[in-house]
Amino acid sequence: MRSGPGSIISLITIAILALAGLFLTGGGLWLIVADGSWYYLIAGLVMLATALLLQFRRPEALSLYAALVVGTLVWAIWEVGFDWWPLAARGGVIFILGLVLLLPWITRRLGRRNVAQALDGVVVTPSARRGSGLALSGALVIALVVAGISWFTDLHSVEGRLPERQTAWNDLGVPAGEWHQYGRTNYGQRYAPLDQITPDNVDRLQVAWEYHTGDETQPGDPVETTFEVTPLKIGERLYLCTPHQNVIALDATTGEEIWRYDPQIQGELALQHLTCRGLAYQAPGTPDQAGADAAAAPAADAASPASDAPTGTATALAQSGQLAAPQTDGQPAAAGDATTAPATPVETPTSNQPVAAATAARTSDACDGKLFMPTADGRLIALNLDTGAVCTGFGGGDGQIDLWRKMPNVNPGSYYSTSPVVVTQDIVIVGGTVLDNVSTNEASGVIRGYDIETGDLVWAWDSGNPDQTAPLPEGQTYTPNSPNSWSISAADEALGMVYVPLGNQPPDQWGANRSDAVERFSSSVVALDIATGEVRWVFQTVHHDLWDYDVPSQPSLLDLTIRGESVPVLVQPTKQGEVYVLDRRTGEPALPVVESPVPGGAVEPDFTAPTQPVSALSFDPPAIRETDMWGATLFDQLACRIAFHGYRYEGRYTPPSLEGSLVYPGNFGVFNWGGVAIDPVRDVMFSTPAYLAFVSKLVPRDNDSDLVVNKSQPEGALPALNENFGAPYAVELSPFTSVLGLPCQSPPWGYVAGSDLATGETVWMHKNGTVRDSSPIPLPFEMGVPDLGGPVITAGGVAFISGTLDYYVRGFDVTTGKQLWRARLPAGGQSTPMSYEGADGRQYVLVAAGGHGSLGTKRGDSVIAYALPDEAAATE
Repeated sequence: MRSGPGSIISLITIAILALAGLFLTGGGLWLIVADGSWYYLIAGLVMLATALLLQFRRPEALSLYAALVVGTLVWAIWEVGFDWWPLAARGGVIFILGLVLLLPWITRRLGRRNVAQALDGVVVTPSARRGSGLALSGALVIALVVAGISWFTDLHSVEGRLPERQTAWNDLGVPAGEWHQYGRTNYGQRYAPLDQITPDNVDRLQVAWEYHTGDETQPGDPVETTFEVTPLKIGERLYLCTPHQNVIALDATTGEEIWRYDPQIQGELALQHLTCRGLAYQAPGTPDQAGADAAAAPAADAASPASDAPTGTATALAQSGQLAAPQTDGQPAAAGDATTAPATPVETPTSNQPVAAATAARTSDACDGKLFMPTADGRLIALNLDTGAVCTGFGGGDGQIDLWRKMPNVNPGSYYSTSPVVVTQDIVIVGGTVLDNVSTNEASGVIRGYDIETGDLVWAWDSGNPDQTAPLPEGQTYTPNSPNSWSISAADEALGMVYVPLGNQPPDQWGANRSDAVERFSSSVVALDIATGEVRWVFQTVHHDLWDYDVPSQPSLLDLTIRGESVPVLVQPTKQGEVYVLDRRTGEPALPVVESPVPGGAVEPDFTAPTQPVSALSFDPPAIRETDMWGATLFDQLACRIAFHGYRYEGRYTPPSLEGSLVYPGNFGVFNWGGVAIDPVRDVMFSTPAYLAFVSKLVPRDNDSDLVVNKSQPEGALPALNENFGAPYAVELSPFTSVLGLPCQSPPWGYVAGSDLATGETVWMHKNGTVRDSSPIPLPFEMGVPDLGGPVITAGGVAFISGTLDYYVRGFDVTTGKQLWRARLPAGGQSTPMSYEGADGRQYVLVAAGGHGSLGTKRGDSVIAYALPDEAAATE
């Protein structure tokens, strides 16, 4: 007997049902053993029974499958309610297979007539409108109705309206149409006091001009090469830097290039990141006498003759022992004791750096107004604002400060300032990043204050040696491996304090040997005296941090009215989702903070803190459960459920483990370096919280040289990340994803939110962003994706972001959170937009779109300015 199309389709359907049933039955048994849901076992057995009934041409196959459709629907609604994406993951495959079973080629083969039925012409085969097929059709219609309801139901939105209050605010003397520092001012508010663009006209924004920097991917770049810059606007010019460290000046109204400076970065560098988040600006003028007196304190030379540095990659140097071990009284420190104040008999040599004044096309003896550019090879260069010439009056004639001076463990590229420095009246304050989770012998996280005119060192605050802030004597180096500040600091010159967000001591996930000083300052906000560098106060956001919960972003400063009293506060977003609102005079909470019990049981001899600080303004998500597992299909969702039970997880702050622990929120952070935007007139905050779980697994090390989590040595000078040479454990750290590479937790993964800072209430919160540029098929579904970048808020009541994983810049109504406008970007926009006024009187919104290597967004080199049409702007 020949096999027709119906037979072939039927056989394929039976095979698919049987294979699916076997997978669900086997996986379901595994899940039950792990104390998980029974649904998958039951569904697998029903699929196997349906396949068997189809094989014997029994119409009951359709009735049985109809029961599976209804049962799946009831179970899914019980688990997740009318939430479209979790429902689709549970029922999508079931629904599609149900439609296949109603195909005529399947239904015509079901049912056998006896002789009497044949003679009487009785039809016994089911169809979509008859018999058991009708039951299946009804079940599918019900499922379709539920799907339609859930598509238009948003269970994740919080609706409300932010207050319209008007309070006095301090513009710090910055003209309304300009943007002088990374966060516009040293207050870090990311607030533009411009109101030409409003909720009523923002949808008319159009591209005014687009500039291409020409910065392209180069051999030897680390994976995390990113265009994260927020340009400055001073006078009628824009100033920005590129990932490969070029500094560019543009006409703010036309986008035409005025000048460009290339710092001639030295060759191979041990880079974990390659980025430049921005420049810092010193306004024209002479420091006052008080500043000059402060600068007259004993100072180390800013730029001394460079000696040859140890050569080789970071990994090779660590493996061969050429990265100097910490020293105590001239003797090697005990293993892991990386934070004892060093007293080395011979100063560690500085890196063999280029000299800016020698390599520059232009130099300038007098610079009345400067730009400061930190470079990837560990320099701080001063440039003439007007011409881009190197300022030779800075740094002893070199035009630069050697940031490797008096550093331990010199390895060019392993320490530099990815973020702009802080410029005050008299002092320029510099922090920097060190290699994360490469070894226990890294550079110091020292914070240094330099005379803004000469570049002489005025003070140095080393969190590993916090009581000594005067410049070190010759022959001594800063504490190796001490907590560093890779993000952006804020400053209040009236109070005389700079506010420094500190990270953790490497390795992030192992802390058994941390010193008392590290335990005090790690993952904290530290207020330092601008003139002396002495500690004024410290607020720790995570005790004994084992989760890489660095304080990631610039604090935002404003004067907040609380219970009728004006309080100078600091707003600090964190990776773990807490937003601390502190009195910036004392570091005491202005909104309540309580200590909450957290899980214990770290791998011995490490330990955990018994409690962690929780703020009244918190974006801490609910603990994830098995029912939160997600996937593109029922099958990868099942795999995620099994994986979930295989990891240790007891809620936020579950410590790393040998079997692997879920870290939620993960170290991607609810908030990262982009921070939040503050409207200081309305006392409200616009933010972009993100939620992704990570897996943290400790991997034992047998020695200090072998690779245990990397398959091979990185190319060139790039470091072997997560190896933790010198520690007892390396770490495997990755997002919690399915076999298809999708997050195992259900969406949304990213939101926009509006909060009232006076009360600590989050008034509205909406999912934001699509998977258009993150999925194999460009689906424009609003699932809510993470945003890596920051927001800007304007006096016109519109906030802008560009850092979502899809390539859009968006505008939102600050009061309600409604998206009002979006425009397509040519590449990933993982940066913080800014807004300014051009010479033509128009308000511009500026976005850098160059992508982010670690996120896999498209690389580019665009700087794009948006504005209202001329005629529209003229009427505003």
